[in-house]
Amino acid sequence: MTETLPYGAWPSPIDAALAAAHDGYPEFVGFVGEEVWWSEPRPTEGGRRTLVRRAADGTQESVLPAPWNVRSRVIEYGGRPWAGVMGAEGPLVVFVNFADQRLYAYEPESAAGPGSEPRPLTPVSPVGGGLRWVDPQLRPERGEVWCVLEEFTGDAPTDLRRVLAAVPLDGSAAQERDAVRELSDGRHRFVTGPRLSPDGRRAAWLAWDHPRMPWDGTELVVADVTPDGNLRRPRTVAGGPDESIAQADWGVDGSLLHVSDRTGWWNLYRDGQPLCARDEEFGGPLWKIGHRWFAPLEDGLIAVVHGRGATALGILDPESGELVDAAGPWTEFAPTLAVHGSRVVGVGASPRSAHEVVELDARTGRARVIGAAHDDPVDPAYYPEPQIRTFTGPAGREIHAHIYPPHHPTLVAAGDELPPYVIWAHGGPTGRAPLVLDLEIAYFTSRGIGVAEVNYGGSTGYGREYRNRLREQWGVVDVEDCAAVALALADEGTADRGRLAVRGGSAGGWTTAASLAATDVYACGTVLYPILDLAGWGTGETHDFESQYLETLVGPLAEVPGRYAERSPAEHADRVTAPFLLLQGLDDPICPPVQCERFLARMAGRGVPHAYLTFEGEGHGFRRAETMVRVLESELSLYAQAFGLNPPGIPTLELVK
Repeated sequence: MTETLPYGAWPSPIDAALAAAHDGYPEFVGFVGEEVWWSEPRPTEGGRRTLVRRAADGTQESVLPAPWNVRSRVIEYGGRPWAGVMGAEGPLVVFVNFADQRLYAYEPESAAGPGSEPRPLTPVSPVGGGLRWVDPQLRPERGEVWCVLEEFTGDAPTDLRRVLAAVPLDGSAAQERDAVRELSDGRHRFVTGPRLSPDGRRAAWLAWDHPRMPWDGTELVVADVTPDGNLRRPRTVAGGPDESIAQADWGVDGSLLHVSDRTGWWNLYRDGQPLCARDEEFGGPLWKIGHRWFAPLEDGLIAVVHGRGATALGILDPESGELVDAAGPWTEFAPTLAVHGSRVVGVGASPRSAHEVVELDARTGRARVIGAAHDDPVDPAYYPEPQIRTFTGPAGREIHAHIYPPHHPTLVAAGDELPPYVIWAHGGPTGRAPLVLDLEIAYFTSRGIGVAEVNYGGSTGYGREYRNRLREQWGVVDVEDCAAVALALADEGTADRGRLAVRGGSAGGWTTAASLAATDVYACGTVLYPILDLAGWGTGETHDFESQYLETLVGPLAEVPGRYAERSPAEHADRVTAPFLLLQGLDDPICPPVQCERFLARMAGRGVPHAYLTFEGEGHGFRRAETMVRVLESELSLYAQAFGLNPPGIPTLELVK
C-alpha cells in the first residue's frame, strides 16, 4: 500500500552506516597460478585494503590481516600494488604496504607449507616522501621484481624522480638502496611498469613529461633486454605530445599492442595498425599506474574493456575484427583485467549490483561471478532507478548525465510537490560518473531527494573532442553544464527550482564551490576535499603528478595569471551567499587543508551559514566507515535545513555564520 509523505521525510533502511560499509570496490585482479587474487577495501578496518585469494576449489580468504594495507602512493593515486606467481612451494606474492611504502615479499600458507610473515624487500628513505613502488612484475628466473620506483630527492612534493627498477627478491635491498638496480635513465618524469615480450628480449612501457597529463600525450617506449637483465636502446615507437597512449602490452606472437586516441577515440592497435576502429573507447584516463583495458590471450584473442559512456567486457578477434561482449547484467567494467589460458577476470557492476569479480570463459562465452559477489543488504526495491539522459547546454552542446529520481517502494509525495535534487559533479575532472549501484546515492533517493550525476564537458568516455572541451575552460564549462542540467530538470517539472543543491569532491569540489560563487542556481552545496585557490594549488600546494595540470585546464600561469584569480572561489568568497558544508581530510597531499582554511578566512564575518568538518587520518577521498557516516549524515542535515525537510533520525548539523 502506498502512503504519502513529503520528500525528504521518507524513512529508509539504507542508513549512513550501511552505505559506508559498502563503499569501495575490488581492484587489480590477477592470477597466481590457477588462483584468482585481487585487492579489496575494508572501510570498517580503518579504510585499509587487503588482498583476497580465491583458491582453485572456490574458497576465498583475506590473506593479509590488519594492519597490512595493500596500497601504493606513487603519483599519490597509486596503481597496481601487488603481483604473484605460483612456485613449487606455493604462492609468492609481492605487495606495497601503505604505511611505509616498502615492497614486501609474502609466502602465505599453502598445501606445501605453513607460509611465512611478509618480509621487506626495499629500504626506508628519510628524504621527503621516501621511496615508493608500484606496478610490480615478478621475474623469479632472475630473482627480481621489476617495477616503477618513485624516489624523493628533497622535501618539496616535486623533488623526486621516477625510474624503472629491479628489486632483488632475496631481501638484500631491504637496508641498502644501492642494491636496487635502475633499469631506465630517468629521462622522463613519469613512467609505467615495463611489459616483457614473450621471448623476453624486449620491454615496453609508457612515458610522459610535464606539463602533459597522460590523457594529453604519452610516448610508447621500447627497449632491448640484454642477457644480463638490463634495458638498452630505449626508443619511442608511438605517441607524442598530442596522442594519448593509455596502455601497451605484447601479443603472444610478439606483436606490440597499444591503445591510442590518435583518431579522437582510444582504440586498439597492433604494430601500429587499428584492430577494431570504432567511435568508442578501448582505454581511459591513466589515473593509476597499471590500469588495464585489454589483455592478450594465449590463442591470439584479446580481452577488452570498451564502450561509449559505459563499458563492457568483450573478446576481440584481431584477425577478423569481430568483437563479442560477455552476456550478463553488468553495464560497467573497471580498468583491470587478468587472463590465464582461456580464463578472463575483470570487475563488473550495474545499476542494480555493486562491483564484483567476474570470470569469463573465452571459449564458451560463459560469464559468472567468482568473488566479492553482490549481496543485497536491503530490499532492492529501495534502490534508485536511473535514467540515462542527454541535455542541451550553452551553444547547443550536448551534456551527458545520469538522473536518479526519488524512489521508495511504499511512499510517494503529494502530487503538487516537486522533489529537491542534488547535482553531483564528479572528480578528475578528467573522469566520469559510472552508471552503477551506489548506496550513497540510494541513501538520498530512498529518502525523497533526487540525484543528477553530470558528465560535464571534459569527461571521459565520449571521445577526445568532448574531453578537450575543458581545455582552458575549467570553472566555466563544468559550471555551465551542471547548471544547465539543474535548470533543465526544474524547467521540465522534474525538480523543484527552489530546492537545488550541488555537491562534489576534489575537482568536483572545485566545480561545486565555483558554482556557488558564479551562479544563483543552488540553495546550498556540499564541498569535499576541494581545490579553491588555483594560484596557490598550482604553485606548490599539491603533489607532483598534477602540479602542472592547470596549464591545460586553465592556461599557462605565466601568461594568464588574471584567469587564475578570476575563476578561484577563494578570490570571490564575497559572491557566495548559499549555505555550504566543507569536508576535508587533514592528511590530504593532493588538496591540502590550507585551501579550505584560506577560503574560510575570506568568508569570515559574511553571515553565510556553513560548517567545516575535518578528519584526522583521512587523505584525498574518505575511506574510514566512521568518517563516511559523519559525512553522509551531515550532508543530509544541510539539505534538510536548506530545503525545509524533516528526515527522521538524522543528527542536526550546526551551521555557523
